[in-house]
Amino acid sequence: MPELDPEDAKIVTLARSARARTGAAEGAAVRDTDGRTYAACTVALPSLKLTALQAAVAAAVASGAPGLEAAAVVTEAGKVDDESRAAVRDLTESAYVLVADPGGTVVG
Repeated sequence: MPELDPEDAKIVTLARSARARTGAAEGAAVRDTDGRTYAACTVALPSLKLTALQAAVAAAVASGAPGLEAAAVVTEAGKVDDESRAAVRDLTESAYVLVADPGGTVVG
């Protein structure tokens, strides 16, 4: 796989950090169209359940992000579920989603 663009490598690193910091199943980060980044992890509360990517998108929206350029998810699953991808597409149809393993290697 070719080397990642530095800005994409940054969101993979942020996603890894969010996952590691909390011990969550997944970590995610998104970059908005202004270049700002938002990171989050899986939220699994009795009254609230969000995937890491949904939580990162929610953080971006809550901060007034005009749209997204890219997203990264770090997961052992090797894929991102449709609901998480839909959260990205709801904000920006053209944004791409990188999937990385816990070591940070992009697998999809």
